[in-house]
Amino acid sequence: MQVLHNIDYAVFFFYFLVVAFYGLWIYYKKKKLQADSKDYFLAEGSLTWWAIGASLIASNISAEQFIGMSGSGFQMGLAIAAYEWLAAATLIVVAVFFLPVYIKNKIYTMPQFLNQRYNSTVSMIMAVFWLLLYVLVNLTSILYLGALAINGISGLNLTACMIILAIFAIIITLGGMKVIGYTDVIQVFFLILGGLATTYLALDLVAEHFGSSGVLNGFNIMTDQADSHFHLIFDKTHPNYLDLPGLSILVGGMWIVNLNYWGCNQYITQRALGADLKTARHGLLFAGFLKLLMPLIVVIPGIAAYVLYQNGAFQTELLVDGEINPDKAYPVLLNLLPVGLKGLAFAALTAAIVASLAGKTNSIATIFTLDIYKKVFNKNASEKHMVNVGKITIIISIFLAVIIAPFMGIDKKGGFQYIQEYTGFVSPGIFAMFLLGFFWKKTTSNAALFATIGGFILSIIFKVLPSFVDLEFLYQFGFAVPNAEGVYEIPFIDRMGFVFIICVIMMFIITKLELGWKGTNPKGLEVDSKMFKVSPGFAVGSLIIIGILVALYTVYW
Repeated sequence: MQVLHNIDYAVFFFYFLVVAFYGLWIYYKKKKLQADSKDYFLAEGSLTWWAIGASLIASNISAEQFIGMSGSGFQMGLAIAAYEWLAAATLIVVAVFFLPVYIKNKIYTMPQFLNQRYNSTVSMIMAVFWLLLYVLVNLTSILYLGALAINGISGLNLTACMIILAIFAIIITLGGMKVIGYTDVIQVFFLILGGLATTYLALDLVAEHFGSSGVLNGFNIMTDQADSHFHLIFDKTHPNYLDLPGLSILVGGMWIVNLNYWGCNQYITQRALGADLKTARHGLLFAGFLKLLMPLIVVIPGIAAYVLYQNGAFQTELLVDGEINPDKAYPVLLNLLPVGLKGLAFAALTAAIVASLAGKTNSIATIFTLDIYKKVFNKNASEKHMVNVGKITIIISIFLAVIIAPFMGIDKKGGFQYIQEYTGFVSPGIFAMFLLGFFWKKTTSNAALFATIGGFILSIIFKVLPSFVDLEFLYQFGFAVPNAEGVYEIPFIDRMGFVFIICVIMMFIITKLELGWKGTNPKGLEVDSKMFKVSPGFAVGSLIIIGILVALYTVYW
């Protein structure tokens, strides 16, 4: 295994110093406001549209994208880019329809919205759930996968890598959302620059392997050599249909995955909740444009590694216990980078990991401090005291993640699949609860409780259903295909769609049983159609994103 050279370390430490000193400058420049909890947790009114957009992407892109999505690119091709490209369209929907509701009602946390719209029981259940999910699933997977990736590049001890990442994240996070938001701009710069360097190398390697040169020739060779890897929509005979079930990507469960993640997730929406509507919307639009770029960085290298492997390269480097491990594709390519560029790629990967850790721990601190500590333990807590509680929460949550991560089996399941598996059990119910809470005034608290708890139970039932019922009859509709054991199974994304539909129907029925056909709910939100009007600039930007997506899906259908 090739390790980093002194020049690589110099490049990396330059990145570290730039981020650290810029973060300190932002912190001390705004220090007089740090006693305000809303300023500390949300950077209220301080983040510009470009800082919001960059922070969204920096927090979203981490080791599971670089390693996991490159591995999926190796295994199934460009279709995995749906998670990135359709997120761009989702960000437009969230900016137009979700943000006005949050900002008009002065919503700062997701549990606060649930308390305001439903009741304290729903709010507290979800606050505790989100804390457990963020610490036990998201924080541990980001930290552990990030340490694995850095261990593979640098040769440093795995535990040492985890501790270094944890300390770096704590330094940034303790400065509050303002420091996170503005340092994320630098993180994204390094992330994209280093990511593009790896993509350039991968395409150039493909061209050289076939006696040519240049990245465009490399890309053309890839499309010729691996045509099967350049289709965005699978038919039901495709071996990866269970992961990406055909048209459900465009018109089914993938929208639930994305809308729940980008619109009902404290970790993500927190970046925009402290801004005015125009600034927040333009931030999400900027993030949408950056999302279009991500597959070039996280998927194309994986496809390049596949083409090279199929033509005799990396025959031993990709082996783990005698079997091909697609998740090794990206680290193998990184190790081929020349001195200096490898340090840049190392910085890019670290930037992605640290930014995600910082964003996640800030959200953990926000939910615990504002929605649990202040409501349950100290209702009269001062602003300064809440900021201090938030800082202590940051340190404790990272410390717990370092201890727990090695025992979670994350490396065995694969980071991307690990996160999707556990969050997917609750996403349909949560999204149904939020969607009806936004746009149907009558929705009751009991209906919301059903979506929260019943949605989880239904997800488990659909997961184990193939063990008790032969689902072959669903094959003709594309809603069940045989797995590796020959058992007909419902694709994960379709399961989410079914659970979401059932939750919406049951919420409607429960609400009608409680209120009758003419009853009203005093907790219903006032929604005015004027809230959803957008500026001409935002409309033009949105049309450009949609046009690009239509072109991509037309060319690579």
